[in-house]
Amino acid sequence: MRLVVVSAGLSVPSSTRLLGDRLAAATAAQTPADVQVVEVRDLAVEIAHNFTNGFPGRALADAFDAVTAADGLIVVTPVFSASYSGLFKSFFDTLSVSDPEALAGKPVLIAATGGTARHSLVLDHALRPLFSYLKAVVVPTGVYAASEDWGAEGLDGRVERAAGELAALTAGLSAARPQPARDSFEEVTPFEERLAALRPTG
Repeated sequence: MRLVVVSAGLSVPSSTRLLGDRLAAATAAQTPADVQVVEVRDLAVEIAHNFTNGFPGRALADAFDAVTAADGLIVVTPVFSASYSGLFKSFFDTLSVSDPEALAGKPVLIAATGGTARHSLVLDHALRPLFSYLKAVVVPTGVYAASEDWGAEGLDGRVERAAGELAALTAGLSAARPQPARDSFEEVTPFEERLAALRPTG
């Protein structure tokens, strides 16, 4: 399983990145996964240029490729003005312009961090509608971590539950994908050979 974490944290170290890492570790503990992290902070300049010239730079294009090829996504944003950050939204705006179907049918776990529990509704009022619009399949449990949640009871349970849903959804969708029938193509006899076999010999 290819798992990509998109983290829009701005500081170093970042609680947003920390939450993304915990969710990725919990998911990988339930199903084998290769984890890649996309730090949106590092792509800010290329995102701005993409808006003005319509072309992603090399690092941004690599990030787009990683997200598009992922079997599952974990997306984490800090809360600004009761919503996702502008940089977080800009990344997915430029991705959807580059490839409108990039997230279609892709399992996504949404998460956010903030200073107070009052902003937890960002998951259902902002993040879930955004990724539903982008045609992603959003797992039922989103994870919000306020400052007081770190080290407190409850966060670990939400992380485990959301990770389990992402792992199960990703495995289910992978199993449901039709496999190409390569063997049937290999067994087809060319028309010329079949015709030659009908010709009289001698």
